[in-house]
Amino acid sequence: MAGSTLASPSAEAGAPAAAPAATGRDTWRRFRRHRLAVASSVLLGVMVLGVLVGGLVWPVAIDEIDFSAMLQGPSPQHPFGTDDLGQDLLARMIYGGRISLAVGFAAMLISTLVGVAVGALAGMSRGFLDSALMWLTDLFLSLPQLPLLLLVIYLFRDRLKEVFGVEGGVFVMIVAVIGGLRWMPVARLVRAQFLSLREKEFVEAARAQGAGPLHQVTRHILPNAIGPVIVAATIEVSAAIIAESTLSFLGLGFPPDIPTWGRLLFDAKDHLDVAPHWALFPGAAIFLTVLSINFIGDGLRDALDPRRVL
Repeated sequence: MAGSTLASPSAEAGAPAAAPAATGRDTWRRFRRHRLAVASSVLLGVMVLGVLVGGLVWPVAIDEIDFSAMLQGPSPQHPFGTDDLGQDLLARMIYGGRISLAVGFAAMLISTLVGVAVGALAGMSRGFLDSALMWLTDLFLSLPQLPLLLLVIYLFRDRLKEVFGVEGGVFVMIVAVIGGLRWMPVARLVRAQFLSLREKEFVEAARAQGAGPLHQVTRHILPNAIGPVIVAATIEVSAAIIAESTLSFLGLGFPPDIPTWGRLLFDAKDHLDVAPHWALFPGAAIFLTVLSINFIGDGLRDALDPRRVL
């Protein structure tokens, strides 16, 4: 399958070697040839660094109200302008960026781990278990994700706020729901990889020498399937960021005092005629982040493909 890498079998396998995995140097060489991916990596790195340390460079409180500066455009005092309460949008963008990116990466981690577990179990099984897991995967894929996402959040948000507090409860809820509804593509991808790799000579040799299923998975199959999983994981980050932004824009994400990029867009929608900058900057941040992650995924797909000529 395109995008997979085949690692060399372990010495004890005693079988013909599979196509060797690309070394780190080879992978980096391929990745560098994808100029959009390299440029996107730099841009994403700058944005991540900005939201992590931007508060030190621009130490303005996100809840500092100045009614004399309401709905002002960009200026030296407020580089990104202000909102309807005179709050500095640059400070709120920096704070909200940390939340939005944390949601994206945390939800990706959940969806990837669940997808790898389900796909690996299905790919190594035969008969009923494989059919049952794929039936469950197809069932989740057939569900309308946005309405289901809204329903789950509506039902459980108050309970989670009581357990984790307002900010922690909303964060846990959004990450768990997005991650729990995004594992299916990873599961199908991993299952397809496992079904292909389990029939390779080096896996059959390991099986003939008495290697158990766990040894086969951890030493032979999973390392060779990791390339497509990494590419899929990058896509899940951007999908999670978009999902969080959608929820916040619909008013079912983070509350107004937690200014994620999606929440800033929601708050700006009634002032587009007089303060377009309020929506421009968070919208551009979401667009550039998602675009950068997608280009990085394209670059990783090419870099991890052993069939490309160096």
